[in-house]
Amino acid sequence: MLNTLLDINQIEAGNVKAETADFSINEILARLRDDFTLHAQAKGLTLRVVACHQTVRSDPRLLEQILRNLLSNALKYTERGKVLLGCRRRNGMLSIDVCDTGIGIAHKEVQAIFDEYYQVDNQARKREHGLGLGLSIAHRLAKLLDHPIRVRSDLGRGSIFSISVMLPTAKAAPPLPDPAAVEPPSDEEVGRRAGLILVIEDDAEMRELLALVLTEGGHGVTVAPDGRAALALLSDDRFQPDLILSDYNLPNDLNGLQVAMKLREGLHREVPVIILTGDISTSTLREITAQRCTHLNKPVKMQDMIRIVRQFLPAPGSEPHPVAPEKVDAANRTRSPVVFIVDDDPHICREMRAVLEDEDYAVEDYTDGEAFLAGYRPGREGCLLIDAYLPGMDGFQLLRRLRDDGRALPSIMITGRADVPMAVEAMKAGATDFIEKPVTREELLLAVERAMELARDSSKLVAWHDSAVSQIAELTDRQREIMDMVLAGHPSKNIAADLGISQRTVENHRAAIMKRTGCKSVPALARLALAAASGGATAPVAPSAGNGRPGGQR
Repeated sequence: MLNTLLDINQIEAGNVKAETADFSINEILARLRDDFTLHAQAKGLTLRVVACHQTVRSDPRLLEQILRNLLSNALKYTERGKVLLGCRRRNGMLSIDVCDTGIGIAHKEVQAIFDEYYQVDNQARKREHGLGLGLSIAHRLAKLLDHPIRVRSDLGRGSIFSISVMLPTAKAAPPLPDPAAVEPPSDEEVGRRAGLILVIEDDAEMRELLALVLTEGGHGVTVAPDGRAALALLSDDRFQPDLILSDYNLPNDLNGLQVAMKLREGLHREVPVIILTGDISTSTLREITAQRCTHLNKPVKMQDMIRIVRQFLPAPGSEPHPVAPEKVDAANRTRSPVVFIVDDDPHICREMRAVLEDEDYAVEDYTDGEAFLAGYRPGREGCLLIDAYLPGMDGFQLLRRLRDDGRALPSIMITGRADVPMAVEAMKAGATDFIEKPVTREELLLAVERAMELARDSSKLVAWHDSAVSQIAELTDRQREIMDMVLAGHPSKNIAADLGISQRTVENHRAAIMKRTGCKSVPALARLALAAASGGATAPVAPSAGNGRPGGQR
């Protein structure tokens, strides 16, 4: 939540919207008690949360985050004693108080504590005291909700943070959506706006609730627990949904938006899509909007959902307008190229995604080969970045599977070390290039650009081959012999013994090889040799290794 919903920039940009409702404050208090009790005990503190069954009017998510930040701050700056979270009515409002026996705040610092990165008594910037953003976020959210925050504190004697929340003017509505509470549509309205809806939701209870509400609204409903199950429905030609309603956060490496886009491609028409999400960060909302989809914030109000669903469904007697496959392909060509990352290291995926998206590439990432095969649909310009060693199906098996299925695309194998024989094997399997971890920004972009270019223009692939052949031709027979053995993974000591020459001579030849070919590393040399041996084909054939050419120079 801190990394998405409550980023300060998103709040100030106006992307965080308050969804006010009437609810019991005790729901939040109980969660905070459960979540923070162990943390308090670990510090030797007493945490007391006083139950309160008063109904308030606010945004439950944002109010809870404000209180979480205030409570976390109290525990952070309290070394001994206790922390109290309780409520009291005050001037027609409910005051929620967080009291602690901590270090307190000097009067001159009270206003400054709500500034970004400002921390009391932490000049050394100790990491255990956080970044100094919690109170700043709480202050901005309170301002958004129009809930004043007051601070009373004395240095060395603790602090009291109070937030005033409005009371409802009428009887509180039930906190959870009730299907029976959704007003049933008239027969005329059902006939006017009814259709087949695909619901993709991994939470079984929520999935059942959505199906129930939509069915009672006169719609046909098909449900799927994740993206894989939804995409499997494409195998049935009779599957023609009028609308897709999907949760954004789905298991198995495909989010709801990615699944919806693949469904559109498979159906060859732009099916209306509604994305349910609690993530209201700018990047997510822009991504949803860019794909011409509608988003609804979670927790969703059933009446709002029904109203929006009816707006998207076709009028009676009208038929959906399918888009011809050639038009889909044309549209795909005008979109940004997509880079598919298959790597089980989430840190590496995030780093590469950030670099590629910064260069306007679309990115889809998967943790294993099986997930990629389930989600990949050919037809859009792109390339594959694949780790050699993956759980289950490894990178080599995936490349061979794509090649055998006739779905090969430009592929770059990622290795964890300068394992040249492995890179040669990868190119035999169908890879067009390989790069080593850790990958620099420049190496990554150059490899992707090269793969895209070679796939886009076959003449450049031939030119690449011809250039490589020309460079290899500059080598003597002995140098080519030594190069083949180097690429087969033999160390200089073994090469010297096999050829009956000194190790120093081998090293001199290796240096001459690198100079004549212009290669700065053994992997770069392997790439050149493979390009020369490929004959201009998209799947290079590895050069012979250690065959030993007779004669030549020593």
